[in-house]
Amino acid sequence: MNDTEYIEARLDHQIKWYDDKSVWNQKWAKWLQAAQIVFAAIIPVLVTYVSDTTHWPRIAVALLGAAIAVITGLLGLYRFKENWIEYRTTCESLRHEKYRYLTKTEPYGAEDALPTLVGRVEALISKENTNWAHLMQQTDSEKPHPSDPRHSDA
Repeated sequence: MNDTEYIEARLDHQIKWYDDKSVWNQKWAKWLQAAQIVFAAIIPVLVTYVSDTTHWPRIAVALLGAAIAVITGLLGLYRFKENWIEYRTTCESLRHEKYRYLTKTEPYGAEDALPTLVGRVEALISKENTNWAHLMQQTDSEKPHPSDPRHSDA
């Protein structure tokens, strides 16, 4: 595989993948956080309409509170902000390596620059994959085990 083939088949594909995933996660992180803020701001306004004869404000407040809880759970579960930042960092690091290679900037000034590029690019991709796997293991280990005395069903 020559350098053009590697850049087109692997590097450009990975840059696009990380860019797309970063944009997608950024969109969801911002939308969900904005919804949280708006819903939380509406609750105090609705509370002023609560009376003994009017039930709809109570129902609306309860639904908004539940929606905030669901959104908070989704943000924690799917880690949109963390993924957005991690994917953006990897994407920009890959672009950086590509442009350094194309301009023959160190460490790519030597004749055998392609193996250096491949090694550095694959290390970046592997590092991001390792970070993701570690994050998933960490998330699982944070869940309390039913036999944990701190775990309560109450």
